Amino acid sequence: MKIADIIKYEGDNSTFIWKHPCEDFNTSSQLIVHESQEAIFFMNGQALDLFGPGRYTLKTQNIPLISKIISIPTGGQTPFHCEVYFINKTEQMAIKWGTDSKVQYIEPTYKFPISIGASGEMALSVQDSRKLLVKLVGTERVLERQQLVTFFRAFLMTKIKTYIAQAMKASSINIFEIDEKLEEFSNDLKKRLTNDFLEYGINLERFFITTIVKPDGDPQYEKFKELHFRQYADIAEAQLQQKVGIIEQQTEAQKLVIESQAIAQKRATEGYTYQQERGFDVAEKVAQNEATGEFANMGIGIGIMSGVGGTIGGMVGTTVNNAFSGITEKPQNDEKHFCENCGAELTPGAKFCENCGAKQEKEESCKKCGFKFTKQGKFCPNCGAKREENNEE
Repeated sequence: MKIADIIKYEGDNSTFIWKHPCEDFNTSSQLIVHESQEAIFFMNGQALDLFGPGRYTLKTQNIPLISKIISIPTGGQTPFHCEVYFINKTEQMAIKWGTDSKVQYIEPTYKFPISIGASGEMALSVQDSRKLLVKLVGTERVLERQQLVTFFRAFLMTKIKTYIAQAMKASSINIFEIDEKLEEFSNDLKKRLTNDFLEYGINLERFFITTIVKPDGDPQYEKFKELHFRQYADIAEAQLQQKVGIIEQQTEAQKLVIESQAIAQKRATEGYTYQQERGFDVAEKVAQNEATGEFANMGIGIGIMSGVGGTIGGMVGTTVNNAFSGITEKPQNDEKHFCENCGAELTPGAKFCENCGAKQEKEESCKKCGFKFTKQGKFCPNCGAKREENNEE
């Protein structure tokens, strides 16, 4: 004959409250409570003691042998009723919930009627074991996740649907942008629901709205959906074109900067400045105009160039002076000629040199470059060719 029982939790982790099947056990029975659990001992219909983790010896009025004699008038049932309930204190996550019907409201942006639903998950834990057992469980043997959600469904649905409709209207939240507000909705709803759960000894640890069920497929909804996304597509395209234009301008500016840096580096390497380079360019143009007789068109250009030569330094000044060297006013009536043999000045129109008797019918210009000689010499002052090559013996 069994004198005492061992009473311990034999349920699973998805259960909030589990009643041990052994009832009316004898005194000195052993109660074992695991970590994250609590046990409530009922005696004659009253919740007497609450036990935390550990091993305990239960004292009842059921004594072996004597209890059988006492229970004879009651048909073998002891009048000293006792039972134990185990409460799971762990935080139970991923408890799913969902609205049983859709929320009806007027979309604030496009002003069309719409109906939406919501679903998500929550995490619960037992805060007050005695309150939960007495107010909600009663004589039930098991309280599981879905049973608990069923008990709370009424105020869950009422508060969730009311809050979503009010929040979207008050904040003018576009139906197509509502997913951006899920975290805000979740936090606000958790605050609103916390006290409702606490009244039954339950902690609402976490609350999440994970999905807003939109009326996809509804013709009116699809029409406004297309309008909404087309509007943002146009804006995005305009912004893209603007960015492309900016990039092209930046690229062109970068090219100019690179070219300027290269020119500056070249000047630094060759040892001249921007002002000196401009002097080179002007001197070159003056030199090109030398043979054309267009100095009158230059106005005061010669004077300016002389000033430039003195301002921008010796190197540019030398270039300018060289460009103007040899420029003299051409004689009109007293042009002089010189003997190619001895260099003596010739009488105008003379065919022979009065000094050495050399014949003067030779060409008086360079055969290579065409430069007209004005005095004796062995080389052409323009191209450097030997002048003997031009003489006919």
